[in-house]
Amino acid sequence: MRNPYEILGVRKGATKEEVKKAYKELAKKYHPDRYLDNPLSHLAEEKFKEINEAYETIMKEVENTNYNNYNQNDFYKVREYISRGDFRTARNILSNINDRNSEWYYLMGITSIRLGFYDQGYDFIKRAYFMEPNNMEYRNTYENIINRQRAYSSKTYEYNRGGDMCDVCVKLYCADCCCECLGGDLIGCC
Repeated sequence: MRNPYEILGVRKGATKEEVKKAYKELAKKYHPDRYLDNPLSHLAEEKFKEINEAYETIMKEVENTNYNNYNQNDFYKVREYISRGDFRTARNILSNINDRNSEWYYLMGITSIRLGFYDQGYDFIKRAYFMEPNNMEYRNTYENIINRQRAYSSKTYEYNRGGDMCDVCVKLYCADCCCECLGGDLIGCC
């Protein structure tokens, strides 16, 4: 198909109203009913079909553009609420957005973490990162979470393990010194 904007005679980025007006004018001009007794009626039918296809293509594009602009404005608002520390309002706005793209998952992850839903937040951020791995904002946040989890896990392991042997010796020595200061003796050989 030729360029749908050329077919309807409108500029790219035309409003819905401009597209509808151009479509109605051309549809009246080339409607097959006007050419019933004309030997060129098959050309009018083809032209009418081409006009309809162009109209549908442009209207889908216009609606998608409007929908994406609507979401972009919402995401901008959500980021403002997050920067102000109003995580509940940000999360409420996100809950009303149906387009669950990578930015939606990222922002929902941030608000979830800030509201204390850590596992859920991690899952959202992980999904955003895997949807758009080249986005540095998502990547850095995801890697920070992974690094914090590793650090927390290793600290928990060391705590459960009791630390290293030097730590045990230092604690025993301190306890023995305290006991001796009070007149007792925890370790008799020192």
